[in-house]
Amino acid sequence: MSLTIYCLNGPNLNLLGEREPAIYGKATLADVEKLSQAAASSLGATVLFRQTNHEGELVDWVQEAHRQAGAVVINAGGYTHTSVALHDALKVLTIPVVEVHLSNPGNREDFRHKSLVSPAASGIIAGFGPLGYRLAIEAAVALAEQKRV
Repeated sequence: MSLTIYCLNGPNLNLLGEREPAIYGKATLADVEKLSQAAASSLGATVLFRQTNHEGELVDWVQEAHRQAGAVVINAGGYTHTSVALHDALKVLTIPVVEVHLSNPGNREDFRHKSLVSPAASGIIAGFGPLGYRLAIEAAVALAEQKRV
C-alpha cells in the first residue's frame, strides 16, 4: 500500500512567486507542488497537496490526516507563530510531521523565531527555498518507513 503524505500549506503561500520574491523566491506554489509530487513519486509515495488561508480548514486537514495519511509535511505560514489550535491538532497525530519553511524564520523578524508547530514536529527544514519541500518529503517517507518497522 502506497504511503500518502499530506503536504499542507497555510496563508499567503498561494502568492508565492509574487509575494516578496527576495525572501520567498520566484517559484510559484504550483512549482512547489510539482517538485513535491515528483519527490514523493520517486520514493513510491503519493502527496495530497493543499493550501488554505483559513486556520480552521488547516486544522480540519490535520485531523483528516490523523486517519488518512502516513505522514504530514506542513508549512503553516503565519499560523506557525500564532495558532494554538493548529498546535493542538498536530499534537494528536501519531504519524511523522515535518515542518518546512522556504525562508529561515530564525534570521527574520523576532516574532517569527517562535514556532507553535515545532513542538509537534518530528523535524524542521528551513531556509532552502522550494528544495526544502523535497527534503521534507524525503524525511517524511524515511520517518514513516522507520515507524512501520
